[in-house]
Amino acid sequence: MSKDNQQIKNICVYCGSGDGLTPLYKQTAIQVGADIAKHNMTLVYGGGSTGLMGAAAQSALDHGGYVTGIIPEFLQDREVMLEECSELIITQNMHERKMLFFEKSDAFIALPGGIGTLEELVEMMTWKQLGRHKKKVLIANVNGFWDPLIALLAQMQHETFIRTGMEVEFLVANQPEEIIPLLLS
Repeated sequence: MSKDNQQIKNICVYCGSGDGLTPLYKQTAIQVGADIAKHNMTLVYGGGSTGLMGAAAQSALDHGGYVTGIIPEFLQDREVMLEECSELIITQNMHERKMLFFEKSDAFIALPGGIGTLEELVEMMTWKQLGRHKKKVLIANVNGFWDPLIALLAQMQHETFIRTGMEVEFLVANQPEEIIPLLLS
């Protein structure tokens, strides 16, 4: 059985190194971290201790979970590495980091975040569209954060830039409590 078809054991969480303006974003990160731990899965993430990244990872650790942090050398200080990670991997660059996210993960969740979160999410969606993997990709659309992206993807499909047979497959959860159950369904 290929890794793509196995039970989900390792979830990569893409999210911001800041908290955002809406408290629900941090609450969601905390719940996702706790839910991953409660399901005895590993949280794979960017290795930082700040913002939503730090909240998700710390919550998973606080609930007895295993956390793999992957951070490039140049971001160690800027994103303040979470030294308490179960496993902390320091990469040479962003490309190596993202490849390890992919290799170590069975599924991907995008919480709210900035341009880096967007880029990581879109890369996994693109690879899935091109048949490079069959792993689940879930957009945590809490407070409608990802509505503009979801609308843009619909517009791309409407305008036939995303052609029939090349649809972009992803899941959308609108409430924090839906995220892990939807990913595991």
